[in-house]
Amino acid sequence: MKTDARLLVVQAMLLAVCTTGIAQAHHSVAAEFDPAKPANFTGTVQKVMWMNPHIYTHIEAKAADGTTVVYRVEGGSPNALYRQGWRKDTLKVGDVVTVTGSRAKNPESLNIGQATITTADGRKVFSGAGPAAAVAATP
Repeated sequence: MKTDARLLVVQAMLLAVCTTGIAQAHHSVAAEFDPAKPANFTGTVQKVMWMNPHIYTHIEAKAADGTTVVYRVEGGSPNALYRQGWRKDTLKVGDVVTVTGSRAKNPESLNIGQATITTADGRKVFSGAGPAAAVAATP
């Protein structure tokens, strides 16, 4: 009986150690992105990377200096976005979109977070606004 109790305690401790590492592995939005550095641009979808832990949409746009850059716009997890109505083909290569969000704290990074992507017909994608109706909503 004492052996069973000890085994249960050891298993509980191992579970706690394993899940703590997983929880700490995810990054904080505030650690990477700076809400004091707003990003607002219009560009063309180059690629949609539907993968864990976040979906990334590569959008080609003109930088302030006139050069062409490809921003990486971070969305939510595929599972969360799927449940909200997004699909792999919600955004297609070649779509013209407008992005508002926050630049990365690292000035060399072209990552954009806390973003809303608005399609040419007014649909808001990856806005974190919640319901699937946001995908189909028009202005």
